[in-house]
Amino acid sequence: MEKILQSQSSQELMDIEEQYGAHNYQPLDVVLSRGEGVWVWDVEGNRYMDCLSAYSAVNQGHAHPRILEALIQQAQRLPLTSRAFRNDQLGRFYQQLCDLTGYDMVLPMNTGAEAVETALKAARKWGYQEKGVPDGQAEIIACEGNFAGRTISIISFSSEAQYRAGFGPYTPGFKLIPFGDAGALEAAITPNTVAFVFEPIQGEGGVIVPPDGYLRRVRDLCTRHNVLMVADEIQTGLGRTGELFACDHEHVRPDVVIIGKALSGGFYPVSAVLSGREVLGVFRPGDHGSTFGGNPLGAAVAQAALSALVDERMIENAAVIGEYFQDQLAEINSPHVKEVRGKGLMIGVELKDSAGGARRFCEALQHKGILAKETHHNIIRFAPPLVITHADVDWALERIRPVLLMD
Repeated sequence: MEKILQSQSSQELMDIEEQYGAHNYQPLDVVLSRGEGVWVWDVEGNRYMDCLSAYSAVNQGHAHPRILEALIQQAQRLPLTSRAFRNDQLGRFYQQLCDLTGYDMVLPMNTGAEAVETALKAARKWGYQEKGVPDGQAEIIACEGNFAGRTISIISFSSEAQYRAGFGPYTPGFKLIPFGDAGALEAAITPNTVAFVFEPIQGEGGVIVPPDGYLRRVRDLCTRHNVLMVADEIQTGLGRTGELFACDHEHVRPDVVIIGKALSGGFYPVSAVLSGREVLGVFRPGDHGSTFGGNPLGAAVAQAALSALVDERMIENAAVIGEYFQDQLAEINSPHVKEVRGKGLMIGVELKDSAGGARRFCEALQHKGILAKETHHNIIRFAPPLVITHADVDWALERIRPVLLMD
């Protein structure tokens, strides 16, 4: 059976996927079978540079050997216990993460959406128990253009019509304000506001970078009004923007940080909520949990992923190479490009309306050996693994330039 599968072509495998899978994605038509560092190969053996990094889940590069070894060793010993019992990896994971970030407590989950839901629940319970908000009246403020996941509650504070259409009724208790507008946040806060949930840079929203000083103003407002500042760093965190967290660019410390994706280097779903004891301490046994959240396999993988990120100075590399990559992209004098923006290795190239959408540019890049993905119709994202080198970027630029200059 293995030999039969290996001999199937990309088209045959795509046909199988289309026949048996729900059509909730529109991927580029490339069927990948292997990855190493910044490179991936399709089933025919063609090589591509990955400039998406699985939406920043593969910050450490594909198949990082250190993380792979941790996965194999733990899988051979003990993959899962559930939280009904303790395991010998979870406490070590907690300590490593708290030592790295300076937060007091960790609550582990699996996916980013689960971690967001966890933060929402913690914020509401904190509001009732600690702030004294009347029961059932807690309000949470979020930003237009956000992307935090696909659950019913999360799409309830989405401004994207497609994410909401056909999935109502929606969870109440959320307000939406413009992103990057501290004045709008101040106007929206009431005595019942328990949290402001935001991405420091909106990824799916189009790599939208807020004005300088915005995060500091948010921190001041949240402190003044006793509102939890909750940073969704699932995409922006763990080195993607050239700092451990994107909030670090303004030396701002949120009350709650949500992380995932690169927390496992792409090997296994691991996410977490970081906060102080006054917030995560509201949970009591039975309030919240997950069968797989905090499992020994995930905890071991996450320890190796964090160690690789720090020991191999990937965060510093993202800052240096990201600035170079963005500067070089900005110098391409394309009639199609409206703006190049981002931080570190989280870069967006916004195209003019006359360009005909970003999809055709991403397809053209694929044919030249670069895998990037469009968002919001007219924006190309470049977010390669943080192990990328100057030479890799130069190789990519030789192929990106003619694509951005095409008719």
